[in-house]
Amino acid sequence: MTRIAIFASGSGSNAEEITRYFSDQATVQIVLILTNNPQAGVIDRSRRGFGCGQHVPVVVFDRAAFRDTDRIIQLLTSLEVDLIVLAGFMWLVPAPLVQAFPGRIINIHPALLPKFGGKGMFGHHVHEAVVAARETESGITIHFVNEHYDEGQIIFQASCPVAPTDTPDDVAAKVHQLEYTHYPRVVGEVLATLPAR
Repeated sequence: MTRIAIFASGSGSNAEEITRYFSDQATVQIVLILTNNPQAGVIDRSRRGFGCGQHVPVVVFDRAAFRDTDRIIQLLTSLEVDLIVLAGFMWLVPAPLVQAFPGRIINIHPALLPKFGGKGMFGHHVHEAVVAARETESGITIHFVNEHYDEGQIIFQASCPVAPTDTPDDVAAKVHQLEYTHYPRVVGEVLATLPAR
């Protein structure tokens, strides 16, 4: 059994897509949702079973627990987590967590890195910057996580056109569709390449 933990800060739409994707695969289990936001939509999605009857436990943590203790590492280790998936998680992952799970933390970024990455570049901020820069394309980047925002090794990218008349909301809709189409599949591909722990 391969075990996944998902970190999310927001609505949890990507967490839901991933959970649904693996819901009928006997060899993969989503064992935990972790969030830094007590109001995050992902909590309600998990309570409702992510639309597929998968009621995944949720842990809410604060910045001190995340950065100043090893509580999260101990929890993930006790659950024998094989892969950590960031799905709209807004905080920088602290170095001890990265080091505890080398090559086992992946993230999705709503732009074509290295463009429009780094601290503060998330969600709508990214799409606004893409439109302001008059880019002709945007997309998604799935990458391994290191100690710096959006600088880990790139695993996969997919692009979408940006029309001159597109608003940030238009770009967001296109990027979300790419996320839902590709992230669950790429998570599965990464799982297939992981060495045994």
